Amino acid sequence: MQFQFKRKMIAVVSWGLVVGWMALIFFLSSQQGEQSADLSGGITEWVNEVVEQVAPDAEFKMDEISFFVRKNAHFFAYMLLALLTLNAVRRSGGRGWMSMGVAFSISVLYAISDEVHQLFVPGRSGQVSDVLLDSMGALAGIVLYAIISRWLGGKYKTKNERSN
Repeated sequence: MQFQFKRKMIAVVSWGLVVGWMALIFFLSSQQGEQSADLSGGITEWVNEVVEQVAPDAEFKMDEISFFVRKNAHFFAYMLLALLTLNAVRRSGGRGWMSMGVAFSISVLYAISDEVHQLFVPGRSGQVSDVLLDSMGALAGIVLYAIISRWLGGKYKTKNERSN
């Protein structure tokens, strides 16, 4: 009985993390264009400082670094969303390819809804290219989850179980 309760609580917490991450994405997408630019501008300056420390002779334009930062933010935000979603689906009993398809679908649908949401935020725009980038991030998250699961699964199996 206690084991079942613990499993259900882990599933609830897993879905809570998904909803929390979605809320953070929504919050960041709700920022008006200027606020969003300020946030990514601060990150861009930090990246520029790091690059100058590591490769002082490298010449980068701030516009290029800003574009890189903004697009990577999309990719990694949806990579994490897919990781969290696949974990929640699996903790809720989903298995195999179907669970991966469900996690990918949820992530892509959320990416689409996020871009539509941005159409209504002053200074922001919804972009199909961002949905594609978000989808690639989600796919990377699912692949990463599968690799880690396989690696950890093999690590915790007995020698007899691995040979089957």
